[in-house]
Amino acid sequence: MGFEKGKAVYALEGSIAITGAAVQWLRDNLNVIKSAAETEELARSVSDVGSGGVYFVPAFSGLFAPYWDLDARGVIVGLTRFTRKEHIIHAVLESECWQTRDVVEAMYADTGVKLARLKVDGGAVVNNYLMQLQADVLGVDVIRPKITETTSLGAAFAAGLAVGFWKSTDELRKLWKVDRIFKPKWDEEKREKLYRGWKAAVKRAQGWLKEVGELPPSGTKVD
Repeated sequence: MGFEKGKAVYALEGSIAITGAAVQWLRDNLNVIKSAAETEELARSVSDVGSGGVYFVPAFSGLFAPYWDLDARGVIVGLTRFTRKEHIIHAVLESECWQTRDVVEAMYADTGVKLARLKVDGGAVVNNYLMQLQADVLGVDVIRPKITETTSLGAAFAAGLAVGFWKSTDELRKLWKVDRIFKPKWDEEKREKLYRGWKAAVKRAQGWLKEVGELPPSGTKVD
């Protein structure tokens, strides 16, 4: 979309509370991984069954868009004796993708415009397996740029335009390059079935504090 002088351009934004921070939680709180990079190999090792029926809803501080439920709390559901840490790690990665789909669905409900493709950025996008999952969950191409820190890049572009280093946004478009395009592999039936599972898991996370109240934090003695 081009920018014309004096013409306002609007965008929709969907705020999600916990995405990459859930991987940090695996590393720092549960100590099941030593680095975020390990999640790609570990999740890929169970790619034949994915999360094995496990769903992880990272509502550590409630659920943001599109639920806006600050009484929600995180849950892991669908556990069996078959479940290993690899399945939980897979479910954590999937949770990033399902939350993105929730926001996309909300935007579609508001605008009637379907997502044609998704351009991604940030630290998490270096995980190839996660990006493939995102394409599968959304059913659209996921496009990763060569420069993944888009916020910093945008600030540099804006500064360059301001001082006349670049003359127009048309010049900037030529500087943006694609690194890789991830194409969806799941069929529609699988995608929708797994999404129904995610929605069911979210229901179990919602309203937790209203039902049970705030539990004592770890380390607190209970008489």
